[in-house]
Amino acid sequence: MKFINDSFMINNEAGRKLYREQAKDLPVIDYHCHLDAKEIYENKSFQDITQLWLAGDHYKWRAMRANGVSEDKITGSASSEEKFQAWAHTVESCFGNPLYHWTHLELQFYFGIEENLDAENWREIMARCNQQLLQDDFKPRALITRSNVAVICTTDSPLDSLEYHRLLRDDPTFKTKVLPTFRPDDIFEEDPQQFSLFIEKLTAQTGVNIKHFGDLSQAIENRIDYFHDVGCRISDHGPVEIHYQPATPQEIDTLFGKKCRGEKLTQNEHAALISAIFVMLAGHYKKRHWAMQIHFGAIRSNNSRMKEKIGINTGFDSIADQCHLAKGLNGLLDSMARNNALPKTILYNLNPIYNDIVATTIANFQSDEEGVKSPIQFGSGWWFNDTRRGMENQLNSLADQGLLMNFVGMLTDSRSLISYTRHDYFRRILCNLVGGWVERGEVPDNSKILSKLITNICHDNAKNYFRF
Repeated sequence: MKFINDSFMINNEAGRKLYREQAKDLPVIDYHCHLDAKEIYENKSFQDITQLWLAGDHYKWRAMRANGVSEDKITGSASSEEKFQAWAHTVESCFGNPLYHWTHLELQFYFGIEENLDAENWREIMARCNQQLLQDDFKPRALITRSNVAVICTTDSPLDSLEYHRLLRDDPTFKTKVLPTFRPDDIFEEDPQQFSLFIEKLTAQTGVNIKHFGDLSQAIENRIDYFHDVGCRISDHGPVEIHYQPATPQEIDTLFGKKCRGEKLTQNEHAALISAIFVMLAGHYKKRHWAMQIHFGAIRSNNSRMKEKIGINTGFDSIADQCHLAKGLNGLLDSMARNNALPKTILYNLNPIYNDIVATTIANFQSDEEGVKSPIQFGSGWWFNDTRRGMENQLNSLADQGLLMNFVGMLTDSRSLISYTRHDYFRRILCNLVGGWVERGEVPDNSKILSKLITNICHDNAKNYFRF
C-alpha cells in the first residue's frame, strides 16, 4: 500500500468515512498566510523544485541544520542539486516530525510521486519534479487553483500600496480571492527611533500631522479604510507577550508624545501605551466588522550571530513564556468590551501550556453582537504546534472549554504555494479525533451532526465568520 492513502493519519473507520465523504474535497479558505500577491499576479514559472520547496522555508532549514548540513547548502550559494540532496538526506531523519508527512503529501498531490524521498532516489525525484515544473500547471495561479483554494489572505504592512491585490481583484481570469491582511506590527515597536520612523512614514502617506494620540488614531483609520476598499476584512498582530495596563487619555497622550520624541518608556509605560493602541485598533476593526487575529508567544532571531549573517525569519525562533498571561489577556479583552471595541477575535498562543488559559478566556467574552457563533475564537495550532500532537491538544482544549462545532479551522501560515496539503493534514487529524470519539462511544454515531461538525470546521464556519 502506498504511504499516502485515505487511511493516512486516520486509524478508525468512522474517521475514514468522515474524511472521504465530508472533509477531503472541501474548498480551502486560507485566511492567514505569507504568500506574496506580486508573485501570484506575475505568475512566473519556478526554476526548479529547490526554488519552490526550499527557498524561504525555515521549517526545513531548522531540520537541515540539526542534520549537520552546512549553511552554504541551506541559505548559501550551493547549487540547487546540492541543496536538494541535503534535504533528501535530512528527510530520512524526520520520522516523527511533520516535515516527513508534509514532504510526501506534497510530492504525491502536486507531482503524483508516490515513492518516499530518501538519500538514494533524490536525483530521480528531483528530475521528475523539475520536468513537471516546466508545465503551466505548476505556475503559482495554477497551483492555487489545483489546491481548490477559494480565498487567500496575505500579510501586509499598513503602508503597503496593495497594488497587486488590486490587479488580482480586477483580473477576471483568476477566480481565487487574494485579499490583504492589515498587520500593524510597527505601531507596537518598542524602540523609540524605529517607532518615530514609522510615524514619519505614516504621516507622509496619510497627510495627517501626527502629534497626539488622536492623530495616530485618525491616520491608522485612514489606512484601515484604504485596506477595506481593497477587500481586507481581517487584521493580524504578533506581540511576544500580552499585557494590560490601564491609563487615562491624558496619560496616554503624554506617553505617546514621549515616545515620538525618542524617549525610552518604562516597562509599565510601554504596557499602558500598547494597551491603548490595541483598544484603539480594535475599535476601528469592530466598526467595519473585521476580525482581529493575535498571534502571540514567539521569541524571534535568538541566534544573534546568524541574524547578523543571514537576517530575520531564517529559522532561529522559539516558544516564549510569560508571567500573568491570564490577567493580561482578560484585562485587554475586557477593556475592549467596556469601550464597545471588541471585534471578532482569534487568539493563537505559540506556547501550548497556555491552551486552557486561552480556551477559558475566550468563553468570558462571547456574545451575539457580531451575528456569528463564537465571535471570540481559539485559533488553530500554530507554527511549532503544526503537528499532530499540537493540533489535537488545541482541538481537545477547545472542545473541553467551549464549542468545537463553531471553530473556524485551519490556516497555512506559510510562504509556500504547495503548502495547502497542510489543510488536508489537519482534516485527517480532525476526522481521526472525532472518529475515535465515535468508536469509543463518547459521542453518538449521528451522521447528520458529525457531517455538520466536519464541514463547519473545514469550511463553512470560516466562510460565515469572515464574510469575505
